Amino acid sequence: MLFLLVASWYLRMGAAESMMEEELIENGIIAQDEAQAQSIWHLREGVTEALGRAGAVYKYDLSMPVSTMYTLVEDMRVRLGDKGHVVGYGHLGDGNLHLNISCPTYTPEVEAMIEPFVYEWTSEQRGSISAEHGIGSMKAECLAYSKSKPAIDLMKQIKKSMDPNGIMNPYKVLPQSSDP
Repeated sequence: MLFLLVASWYLRMGAAESMMEEELIENGIIAQDEAQAQSIWHLREGVTEALGRAGAVYKYDLSMPVSTMYTLVEDMRVRLGDKGHVVGYGHLGDGNLHLNISCPTYTPEVEAMIEPFVYEWTSEQRGSISAEHGIGSMKAECLAYSKSKPAIDLMKQIKKSMDPNGIMNPYKVLPQSSDP
């Protein structure tokens, strides 16, 4: 497994060394000052921009145990073969993986190879299909891959008590169907 550790100057070297000893990181960089951290961050942000210029991009914001993060990238590369370019990067601290799959154009064939596979794979790792960016409207109907029916029902009850008229973020966050 290969991870690039990008951290601000305040991350102690001991944390990175520990991760390397546990073989969570094969190679890493620790910024020595804020200017270097900003430079590295600029490179990271450029990944998304570069992929977007290459064509269509399927984007997933997942969380899972750190030890399995890159395995999904590798599994997706095998699954797609030459039909797409798979890039994964994220946050080792919280197990957040940004999975990006670029193709010349969006196609039902590629989408069928990705979904529900990526959700099922994440569920098997006891991860979440939506991490830092929230569930939103596109993934709301897929929430059951990450949350149990009782948990979703409780979320719906809480939402209903706080928003009885359903006017705050309608159609987002929770499945609209009665059976998620």
